[in-house]
Amino acid sequence: MADVTKALDDAGLTNTHVREYVAHWAEVTGADRVEVVSAADDARLIDEALEAGELLPVGEGRYYSRSYHKDTARAEERTIVATNDESDRGVYNNWRPAEEMKPLLTGLMQGASAGKTMYVIPYLMAPKGSPLEKFAAGVELTDNRNVVLQMIRMARVGAEFVNDLGDSFVRAVHVTGDLENLGQGTEDDKRYFVTVADERTILHFGSSYGGNALLGKIAHGLRQGSYDGWKNGFLVEQFMLLGIVDKETGKKYHICGGFPSASGKTNLAMTLAPDALGDRYYVEFYGDDIAWLWVGDDGKLYGMNPEFGVFGVAKDTNEKTNPTAIDSIVPGTGSIFTNVAYNPETQEVWWEGKTKQKPTDEGWLDWKGEPIADRSPEDADLPWAHPNSRFTTTLDNVPNVAEDFEAPAGVPIDGIIFGGRTSDREPLIRAIDDIAEGVYDGLTLGAEATFAADGLEGVLRYDPMSMRPFMSYPEGAYAEHWLKVVGAATEKPQFAHVNWFQKDPEDGHFLWPGFRENLRALVWMMQYKNGEVKGVDTPVGVIPAKDELLLDGMDPQALADLDRILTIDITRWKQEMGFREEHLNHFHNLPDAIWDAHRRVSEAIDAAE
Repeated sequence: MADVTKALDDAGLTNTHVREYVAHWAEVTGADRVEVVSAADDARLIDEALEAGELLPVGEGRYYSRSYHKDTARAEERTIVATNDESDRGVYNNWRPAEEMKPLLTGLMQGASAGKTMYVIPYLMAPKGSPLEKFAAGVELTDNRNVVLQMIRMARVGAEFVNDLGDSFVRAVHVTGDLENLGQGTEDDKRYFVTVADERTILHFGSSYGGNALLGKIAHGLRQGSYDGWKNGFLVEQFMLLGIVDKETGKKYHICGGFPSASGKTNLAMTLAPDALGDRYYVEFYGDDIAWLWVGDDGKLYGMNPEFGVFGVAKDTNEKTNPTAIDSIVPGTGSIFTNVAYNPETQEVWWEGKTKQKPTDEGWLDWKGEPIADRSPEDADLPWAHPNSRFTTTLDNVPNVAEDFEAPAGVPIDGIIFGGRTSDREPLIRAIDDIAEGVYDGLTLGAEATFAADGLEGVLRYDPMSMRPFMSYPEGAYAEHWLKVVGAATEKPQFAHVNWFQKDPEDGHFLWPGFRENLRALVWMMQYKNGEVKGVDTPVGVIPAKDELLLDGMDPQALADLDRILTIDITRWKQEMGFREEHLNHFHNLPDAIWDAHRRVSEAIDAAE
């Protein structure tokens, strides 16, 4: 058995509550040894992982990892929120009783780390000194060295972050399990990813990948965090966060927002100003995935990115779509690439969309480690990299990361945006002035799915606030909490809905060029908030007048298409309101203010026919 006391003493981990927790789970899992880690251990752990073949070198100061081929993404159907109160059951949180899940997970973890090291990862999902610090501390126990290396990049790691916090930390236990014999995707699936939210305990068994294993990120940073926020007066959302500096006036604006999968959230978070506006505007990066929001003592709404790094999707990331990301993962950054293609001879990595053409040199292995050259003709067109392949890098590697990204006080939030990938109905941007209508817009956020529900053309897959996979408490209470928190701010943020993906129905080209050009819509939004532009009233919000947008340097085709993306299709919106009502009817106890907002928008659309 592991000598837990010596390991904790040697690491200077003095918090008695943490020590008791570690000792308990060391005994349950049967780990042979215990090691407390900090960020200072990264270089040593990298060397150990390289020697063990768990990592492979990607040139100088970058690394490649490959997960088990059935363990490549979050498993929503196996992800559960458990509490001791059934009234916490929602539509999306896959609620189960804590009394059922805790013994089940304990049984699965019993002796499952025998022969392995239990790594103790004390971490903080907030800058030290943050007003939300006591909700941001956690201790993850894991038997997987790669998880440690990823967590060092995604969180602030070290005993000093938990020693003085008493019992106020999240207990996060990760046991990898026998990945080849877990029955992934079958009726005998043994994987369980459980957040016991009212006990601030996370128990994950049966994976070594991403959000299933990096417990500070999604399990704590979103699910547990949102439950804590519900009980303690703050919001936790799957939001990006950026800053826009107007170099002419010296003003700075902070905008956060939610986007369903494949709707451009990371690319927007890491955007730069278009060349034509670069002399006036500078964009600062805060975070691409999570924001915690609260009202400060001065009555303003504040926000922060609790993470310390970026866990980005590699697919389609390139110099055009996201040059900032590419600059964040250059040699020497310590970045880790997971499940991309790898060439052991040249120590290079590649993924679909990285370059227009696939590499032509020899020696490439696909994401499963199989030689590309040995593929049969029928397999020749299979992806080289997994569609959910990733890169992990720290925030300080991002070239335009904000100087104050570690500010404990957070940053004031000027705007909240929602945006889903839709080829019609949604204009480029529409500002929403009423708080209830802004929250209503977030609750009815949707994006086009591959297959429309029930075969109905134009039905969106609704993803409230982009939190559908991460919801930890009931949707009605969630809506009420949003109204309460944002409503308490003395200076209200500007709500808006954006859409970069409208298409020409005839030839299918995008009507807006997207990427760096998206900043033009956000600048208009801030000008509208300041009263510098008036916009055009519509039944679904205020859209820009064409001459209000900064259009210097725009592509001629985009200028020709501009009228079409600054138009409201009333017929399409009338259909959409019916879909929204059906969607909202799934949720119990929605506040009257949300239904009132729905009726106001619906009546305005009817009146505009």
